[in-house]
Amino acid sequence: MGLIKQAIKKIRYPKFIVLILTFILAYFILYHKNFSALRDLLSSSGYLGAFLSGIFYDSGFTAGMSTATFILLSKTLNIILAGILGGLGALITDLLIFKFIRCSFEDEIKKLSKEKLLLKFDSILPNPLKKVFVPLIAMFFIGSPLPDEIGITLLAATTNIKIKTIAVLSFTLNTAGILTILMLGKAI
Repeated sequence: MGLIKQAIKKIRYPKFIVLILTFILAYFILYHKNFSALRDLLSSSGYLGAFLSGIFYDSGFTAGMSTATFILLSKTLNIILAGILGGLGALITDLLIFKFIRCSFEDEIKKLSKEKLLLKFDSILPNPLKKVFVPLIAMFFIGSPLPDEIGITLLAATTNIKIKTIAVLSFTLNTAGILTILMLGKAI
């Protein structure tokens, strides 16, 4: 066990490596013949599978599998209904993340905002540009299969955004991203 811990400590970005590995695993589940039973199970999960995949679409470590499931579901489900249900699942996760960050991380966010690197970035970027740039980056993360935690954290930490606005953004962006995946899945 000590050797494993030492090896992990030597890896510079272990979380990113795990994230990449989850996408590789999702690829194998989609296309490798040894995973046909799992593909069949995921394909038959129906609209409940779309909702649950939406819940898992928001986290970086489960986004790959969620995306693979949406691709499989696109072959058998109405993609509009599946996209809406997936968007609702993603909305639930985003609201939980937002509440957790706002309540649990508020003190650390204030402390982090006083770090030299962030203060330097803050002084370089003009205020009007910050008001547009930060939310755009956050929305990109929320709409894509990349970790929503990053986008939600950016919005929670840098804006006075209301929970209703987060809900509308989350549902709209995640549903659009999921619908894009479903349409691509239908096309291939």
